[in-house]
Amino acid sequence: MSGVWRLLRSLKLRVLGPAKEYVGADPQGNKYYRVPKHETWAGQLIKERRFVEAFGIKEHQYEAGDIPTEWEAWIRKKRKDPPTFEEILKNVDYKEGIKKKIEDIYEKERLLQAKEYEEGLVAEPLQTQIKGHASAPQFGKNEPSEDPVSTANTFQPGSWMPPKDSIRNK
Repeated sequence: MSGVWRLLRSLKLRVLGPAKEYVGADPQGNKYYRVPKHETWAGQLIKERRFVEAFGIKEHQYEAGDIPTEWEAWIRKKRKDPPTFEEILKNVDYKEGIKKKIEDIYEKERLLQAKEYEEGLVAEPLQTQIKGHASAPQFGKNEPSEDPVSTANTFQPGSWMPPKDSIRNK
């Protein structure tokens, strides 16, 4: 009799697939499931499978980082038990606290830098002028210069002259 039940169970698994078990959800509304380890009708063992059903987006739109790291670790089998809702909320609060501290540090650094500029302790950053590029104001001049102003695609003979105080001339 057990052989008949085994056959019926394996046919059900083959036709319908193993039943997925709901494990939990995260604050974004994603649902997490697992398919337990099972045996096929041929006696082959299939390992446990864990997956997520995303809330509000399709599978092909899903990107890394869209789910909490605790659930990511569970899906990748880095942790045995799924995370609790309280654990996820605690980690979200911790991350927000870290972001606030980083913003405070950047603001303090910006104020300190402005104070140093005013006192003359640090020189203001200078704007560099790009020569030989289409965005430069001297681009397109026909007179030869000491600085190369053309690219390999637009090189014109005589468009560049070596510096007058060149090492070779000495």
